[in-house]
Amino acid sequence: MSEEEEDIILSELDDEELVQQMFDDLYDGLKEEIEEGVNILLERGWQPYDVLTKALVGGMTIVGADFRDGILFVPEVLLAANAMKGGMFILKPLLAETGAPRVGKMVIGTVKGDIHDIGKNLVSMMMEGAGFEVVDLGINNPVENYLEALESEEPDILGMSALLTTTMPYMKVVIDTMVEQGIRDDYIVLVGGAPLNEEFGKAIGADAYCRDAAVAVETAKEFVSRKHNQLAG
Repeated sequence: MSEEEEDIILSELDDEELVQQMFDDLYDGLKEEIEEGVNILLERGWQPYDVLTKALVGGMTIVGADFRDGILFVPEVLLAANAMKGGMFILKPLLAETGAPRVGKMVIGTVKGDIHDIGKNLVSMMMEGAGFEVVDLGINNPVENYLEALESEEPDILGMSALLTTTMPYMKVVIDTMVEQGIRDDYIVLVGGAPLNEEFGKAIGADAYCRDAAVAVETAKEFVSRKHNQLAG
């Protein structure tokens, strides 16, 4: 580490420089620096929602783009997302108080028989990084878990993940059950996981297949804004 780098004192930067520095710190996965940056902006009178969108989401957008383009890899993105979580922890109660607009809400979980969660966790973190509220059901979820969560959480999006070819078909079980209950059209259903592809997503009746976390965020935003437009129209 060079002398110069050690000399950066966050509180001495003006707002614009501080936000730029936070982009760098997020990119480098520096959780404590992100927490400090968030607190400094709040002390300077920034609205929690502005800190979230301009500093954190702004920074994670860069991380997401570089992940999509193969410049960053999973471990680095997890570090960045963890730093983001540190900032979110401070902002969450404040955002709740101010009733900040949220992008949307997602329930996500790995399907029954499957205990893989790195991809799912990455999607959860990136979605939170984009301003979504995320309810993570964890791994090995039977159809009942999804249905209960849809009822109690009232999300916009249901996300399902699978990493085994043997558990992939269970996604169809969940979607078919939603169809039977007449609730399929109430939600945007996104699926993902290494063995899946677009054809599979279409075949089981999902709204979209997302090949990675960055695509999941882009797809979710697109569908949610479309949904809002339809409701407004």
